Amino acid sequence: MKGWTLTFALAAVFALCVGPFYWLAMAATHANADIFSWPPRFYPGDHLGENLATLDESIGLANVLQNTLFVATVQTAAAIVVSLLAGYAFAKFQFVGRNAFFVLLLSTLVIPGGVTIIPIFELMNEIGLIDSYPALILPNLSVPFGIFLMRQSLLALPDELLDAARIDGSGELRVLWRVVIPVMRPVLAALAVFLFLGAWNDFLWPLIALRTPEMYTLPVALATLQGLAKTDFGQVMVGTAISSLPMMILFLVLQRQFISGLLAGATKG
Repeated sequence: MKGWTLTFALAAVFALCVGPFYWLAMAATHANADIFSWPPRFYPGDHLGENLATLDESIGLANVLQNTLFVATVQTAAAIVVSLLAGYAFAKFQFVGRNAFFVLLLSTLVIPGGVTIIPIFELMNEIGLIDSYPALILPNLSVPFGIFLMRQSLLALPDELLDAARIDGSGELRVLWRVVIPVMRPVLAALAVFLFLGAWNDFLWPLIALRTPEMYTLPVALATLQGLAKTDFGQVMVGTAISSLPMMILFLVLQRQFISGLLAGATKG
C-alpha cells in the first residue's frame, strides 16, 4: 500500500510539473478564440502554422531569436570565464584582503537586482552604449553566485596537482586550460545552464536598455504582443513555447553534468 501511495504522489507531482508545458504546447496549435474555451482542449489543433506565421510577421521571429541567442551565448561564455578566473584566484592564491573581498562579494547577493538598474543605466548611457549588445552583456559579466560556485569547487582540487603542472613549466593559463578546466567540466556545465537560463529569459534590463525593435530579445518582443484592448494569445502561446524549448533541450543534454556539478560545488566549504 505504501508503494502505491508513493507512486501516486510522484505521478501527481509529475503531472503538476509537466502539465503546464503540455497545455502550452497544445494551446500553441489552437486559434485565439479556442485557447481558453471550456472544457480545455488538451489535444492538438490545426492553427500552429497560422500562429507561427502571424508571430513572425509581428516580431520578426528569426531576427529576435538571433538576437537572443547571440546575447545569451556571449554573455554566458564571458561570465563563465570571469567566474572561473575569479574563483581560481580566491581559492588558490594568497593575497592581502582575500577573505574580506570574498565576504564583500557574497554580500552583493542580498542586494535586489532592481536597485542597481538606475546606476547601471546611467553608466551605460554616459558611455554611449544604450541600445547596443554591449549594454546587455557587460553589466552581467560578474556573477557573484558563479564566482562562489567556482571557488567552492576549486577548494576541493588538490594544490599538489597544480604544483606538479607548474613544476613541469606550465604557466597559470596553461594550468587552467590543461588541469583545472577538465576537472571542473561538470561544475562549468551546471553554471552554464544557470547563466544561459538567466540571459535567455532576462526581460527587465533589455526592456530598459533597448530602443530599436530590431535589437529586441525574445522576452521583450513577446511583451509587445500584449495589447490594451485585444491580445492574440495564439501568437503569445507559440512564442512562449519557442522560448521554452531551448532551455528544455539544454537541460536534457547537460542534466548529468548539471547534477554532478551542483554536488561537486557542495563538497567543500
